[in-house]
Amino acid sequence: MRYGYLLLALLISLPTQALTIHRLISDGAVLQRHQAIPITGTTDATTVKVWLNDTLIGEATAANQQWSVSLPAQTAGGPYTLKVEAEETQVIRDLYFGDVYLTSGQSNMELPMARVEEAYPDDVKDADYPLIREFTVPDEYRFDGENQDYSSGQWLPATPAHIAKLSAVAHYFARELHLSEGVPIGIVNASLGGSPIEAWMAKSLLTDYPEDIAAGEYFANPQNIQTTQQTEQAAQQAWYQALHELDKGLKDTPWFTPSLDDKDWQTLTVPGNLPGSESGFAGVWWLRKHVFLAEVPDAPLTLRLGRIVDADEAYVNGQKVGNTTYQYPPRRYTVPVSALRKGDNVIAIRVVSNGGSTGFVPDKMYFLGNDQARISLAGDWQYKVAATTENTPSTTFIRWKPMGLFNAMIAPATQFPISGVLWYQGESNASRPEDYRDKLTSMMTHWRARWQQPDLPFFIVQLTNFMDRHKQPTDSSWARLRDQQYKSTELDNTALIVTIDIGEWNDIHPVNKKAVGQRLALAAQHLVYKHPVTYRGPEVSGITRDGNTLTLTFAHADDGLHANTSLRRSFAIAGQDGRFHWANVQLSGNKITLQHPDVVSPTTVRYAWGDNPAAGLYNRAGLPAPPFERTVSP
Repeated sequence: MRYGYLLLALLISLPTQALTIHRLISDGAVLQRHQAIPITGTTDATTVKVWLNDTLIGEATAANQQWSVSLPAQTAGGPYTLKVEAEETQVIRDLYFGDVYLTSGQSNMELPMARVEEAYPDDVKDADYPLIREFTVPDEYRFDGENQDYSSGQWLPATPAHIAKLSAVAHYFARELHLSEGVPIGIVNASLGGSPIEAWMAKSLLTDYPEDIAAGEYFANPQNIQTTQQTEQAAQQAWYQALHELDKGLKDTPWFTPSLDDKDWQTLTVPGNLPGSESGFAGVWWLRKHVFLAEVPDAPLTLRLGRIVDADEAYVNGQKVGNTTYQYPPRRYTVPVSALRKGDNVIAIRVVSNGGSTGFVPDKMYFLGNDQARISLAGDWQYKVAATTENTPSTTFIRWKPMGLFNAMIAPATQFPISGVLWYQGESNASRPEDYRDKLTSMMTHWRARWQQPDLPFFIVQLTNFMDRHKQPTDSSWARLRDQQYKSTELDNTALIVTIDIGEWNDIHPVNKKAVGQRLALAAQHLVYKHPVTYRGPEVSGITRDGNTLTLTFAHADDGLHANTSLRRSFAIAGQDGRFHWANVQLSGNKITLQHPDVVSPTTVRYAWGDNPAAGLYNRAGLPAPPFERTVSP
């Protein structure tokens, strides 16, 4: 008898598999119209039944706890209710059918609407598009195999409660299509800041790059992940703790104290860098500025401090009002009324530099105020160095290692039909552009195979303009990466989205995500919806040479070329000696002639070739020409 009880106890203690459904099939989901949709999950039950509204659409027998039912193709519309019944029942509500797009890449794709709200406040405040919905894939990685599902995530509509969290590029793209096509638009956003392309590639694609495979496989061992993270986190914590103890500005009378005598501090013009830091500075420095308020305002003010390299803490009259831990986000802090005084107010900033040049980025906004009145904070501040130390210990970004993001963030979505892929990535590969085309084209081909959609459209956002503009023609790894992106469109059903005209020289995250989304939508209207729209800027279709003159003919410029600025430093030509000179430029219809008195027989021509080149060539549809380098046939 006791053996029977023992057997019963063992059966009771065995782990049970509750009914699960793939997270992309969840409340508020948008599923691809006109395609059969796999409804999948796990269960211990033998049989699973699935209803769409009140219609039984399928019944499956679970095998190894896995089950799948095919939902027949549906036309656009909703809402629908999906009911899945096994030993328990789950109901998925507010389901729609429309067009679904995967968005992937790094931070410029990930960047949320909250980061562009300052430029487009009405687009956030007035957002009311309940049938535009985004599923933000959790930031996860895996190196020892592929995930079948996501650990978390939910579909969120583009409404005031959620819009700030949604990808800005994806939202502006989806909004254009939702309004033009009149169907629900779903976005599966699988992107991660700083990620190189290798992280989004499957292992099978990296056989020609054994060092990439080795870098990823090292972290297939969880112990290596744990050891690396623990060691580096301990070193980082020790560095910051030691810096905190060294910081003279946090001793006895802290340097954020309003009454502190700062008359012996040095003067720095903001925006600007800490003098001498161009050769590298690791440590802490403080700044202070006195601001006069005639009255204490009735509502909080905004302290806008542009961008600061690297980290900062901001104080107003001794009260901490905000901090940012790395250099890229805009500094926008709310100053409560309780922190303000009538008359003299002291703003103090503690800046931490990890080891490079440190300072306040030019051409950004620096003020204290609101939409009605602002006090400029540009100009003289008092500053003083509080501590110097060694550079911050290095960090291994495990999440960026090869294969990891494909396995965890892309593979779980490949069973669900989509209308296209938006790819905005490349900044992290710009220092080594030579193999980017090979990697991107193999990745696109592989993703199409995994989705079993051989003609799946890909929309590639080309890197925008960034960094200083050079006065003389020069080579550029960013230009070469852009060229690799352009050449990747040799695959059918791909489109290049040129953004060389809408970047910011001082920000790797330019704010004009609206134009990016709109240009992406134009390409989708052509490739996906087959509308006869112009979606490409002018591209070189032929080059002829007559003595010292080159004539370039452009396609996609039937109504003629247009320059919105001088092209004097846009085109460069070189002869056999390889020395480039800015060319004299003449436009006529869809042709451009180039010459320079020092180039007798030009052999190479470049347009918009640089980190941040002058790029003013458009067609009459207002779309920019992509940067290019071409050799001239003999």
